[in-house]
Amino acid sequence: MSTGPCPAGHPVPAYAAGVSTHDVTNQVPALSGHSLLTTDPALEEGLRRWSSPAAYEDIASLGELAGRPEAQRAGELANVHTPVLRTHSPTGERLDEVEFHPSWHQLMDTAVAHGLTAAPWAEPQGSGAHVRRAAGFIVWSQVEAGHLCPVSMTYAAVPALAHNPALAAAWVPRLASREYDPGLRPLAGKRGAIAGMGMTEKQGGSDVRANTTRAERTEGGPLGGGDTYRLTGHKWFMSAPMSDAFLVLAQAGAGPTCFLVPRVLDDGSRNALALQRLKDKLGNRSNASSEVEFDGTWGVRVGDEGRGVRTIIDMVASTRLDCVLGSTATMRQALARAVHHTRHRSAFGALLVDQPLMRNVLVDLALESEAATTVALRLAHAVDEGDSEFSRLAVAVSKYWVCKRTAPMVAEALECLGGNGYVEENGLARLYREAPLNSIWEGSGNVNALDVLRAIAREPGSVEAFAREVKRGSGHSAALDRAITEVAEAGRYAAEPGAAAGARRVVERLAVTLQASLLAQHAPAEVADAFIASRLEGGHGHTFGTLEASLVDAVSGRVIDRAFGA
Repeated sequence: MSTGPCPAGHPVPAYAAGVSTHDVTNQVPALSGHSLLTTDPALEEGLRRWSSPAAYEDIASLGELAGRPEAQRAGELANVHTPVLRTHSPTGERLDEVEFHPSWHQLMDTAVAHGLTAAPWAEPQGSGAHVRRAAGFIVWSQVEAGHLCPVSMTYAAVPALAHNPALAAAWVPRLASREYDPGLRPLAGKRGAIAGMGMTEKQGGSDVRANTTRAERTEGGPLGGGDTYRLTGHKWFMSAPMSDAFLVLAQAGAGPTCFLVPRVLDDGSRNALALQRLKDKLGNRSNASSEVEFDGTWGVRVGDEGRGVRTIIDMVASTRLDCVLGSTATMRQALARAVHHTRHRSAFGALLVDQPLMRNVLVDLALESEAATTVALRLAHAVDEGDSEFSRLAVAVSKYWVCKRTAPMVAEALECLGGNGYVEENGLARLYREAPLNSIWEGSGNVNALDVLRAIAREPGSVEAFAREVKRGSGHSAALDRAITEVAEAGRYAAEPGAAAGARRVVERLAVTLQASLLAQHAPAEVADAFIASRLEGGHGHTFGTLEASLVDAVSGRVIDRAFGA
């Protein structure tokens, strides 16, 4: 066989001469240049349903921005260039600062400018402001999830601060500001502020009543807004340590008490927060999660002594809502990537999206995503309406279920891409690492499930409100009607001996019934019918993609096109 020379001096087979080894075929174009609002009908319809035209325009502009390559690149950079802890200056003074890549600040600036922090609390009740924010949170989380942690805590701090009107008057206007103003300075010199939270300790975890951080009342401290204390102890997780202030639990004379702990005191000096290290986390890597030592750290009491858990639970309710929103966003982005890939990738002589088993998977994923989106916006609508009885049970139920469903759904979406989904450059690997977070944050599965049982047993009004909501879907199908009837029996289930061991099963049924009812009320018939048939009537196996074939044949085209309307 004849050969020819090559630049490196090695022979090249003659038959290979002139043939490129790098012709690129059957690869998928980048997913960018689309609106993350208008390509998501469930989100767009919910925003129109429960918010205002002005809110729609605000989030529409954010949706366009989120789909641009520049925004997606900023999200990538924030995860590649992770935060760096600077404990000391070159001359040995304590700094206790965290350095972020400029992309982090770019993302934060956009989130704050679009009112994703505490802006809704400054708007009239019933204005749809919380639904607007929820839709924006879902959209912008798809660009990069980590920076939404301080955004969420800033939003959630406001209900807790209501327990101290003087602090609320000083802090809420800055927390609700649409100006991002980073840097450690006194509150009086800032155009906007960010809040964090420090509850978890190494010996306690979710059992915050076991916290050992101590708080000693010390009158005349360098902080305004109420009674001042000095805190001593260690917090195992304190996210976003460059925030302007933190809500913290510590043991005062009467028991666990809530405090506002600012980074900078009113006179401009630094408060005593010694950052020990940043956590090396599975996901959420752009967000700095720290361990911190309090040693004579100043704080102002929020709420009564000994009532700290009850005070901060108002913050937890809001952050749990954001867990639902964040998980919904992760689901949505995974689904969009799966649909986009299968529309452009061929195998065995046909596009993946046209192959029957792949259509089964995509329809199943689309049903899960739409159900999560609809319940998430409904929860935000309840905040707009001041419907705390419904929220009390519905947020805990949805936090358990939506967050729990995210990891397996993202894993299935990743499989739609095969090996291309497993590499970092596609974006699904980052989503997969992110997927478990919200199921852990603000109480993992068991904590939430047991909290649902407590709410059922102790707060019958929440059960009644939940039952009223699901009853609005009555008459759609016999299966849904049976499930709605079971909701009214939830109190009996919770009172049975051994109820705790079966808590997850009860919560699952409540969650799926709520989702089914909302889809029956608001989604197209093919979506609602397929969800009910698969989730309530037993037409589903143990993994995604196990819908009955006749159901897939009947609805797949409309459901897949609706799932990603690009």
